[in-house]
Amino acid sequence: MFKVTDGAIDLARLVRAVADPRAGAVVTFLGATRNENDGRRVVRLEYEAFTAMAEREMRALGREAARRWPLRKVAVAHRVGVVPVGEASVGIAVSAAHRAEAFAACHWLIDRLKETVPIWKKEHFRGGVVWIGAQQGPPARAARRRKGLRAQR
Repeated sequence: MFKVTDGAIDLARLVRAVADPRAGAVVTFLGATRNENDGRRVVRLEYEAFTAMAEREMRALGREAARRWPLRKVAVAHRVGVVPVGEASVGIAVSAAHRAEAFAACHWLIDRLKETVPIWKKEHFRGGVVWIGAQQGPPARAARRRKGLRAQR
């Protein structure tokens, strides 16, 4: 299961998706909106994605994780839209025969997801808004911003 959703992340569904009688370990990760970042009081996060491309990339990461570690199953879900403080924006579940490879794969998956999957995070805080992460916002917005800057010069 590799899904971009505008609804809440269902951890139980992710765990069911990776259930396997050969698995002695199921490791999960939930990334939630916290109320503080970089000294600012966070009000909410907002995510945008190229859904089809993001799901394709998540599936590719799942295949790569299974090549690196002897996994049974992988499931990843990422939320788009507004994610209030305390709610999950991303969930990952990994099953494997043993815990070491399940933990390693889950850790690798969240790191790679944040680096490569076309999902952008906008942080709303008291007093402003900022795009967070390596991509600094969706490409279309970045292009419009660059075009506007050139017009002002």
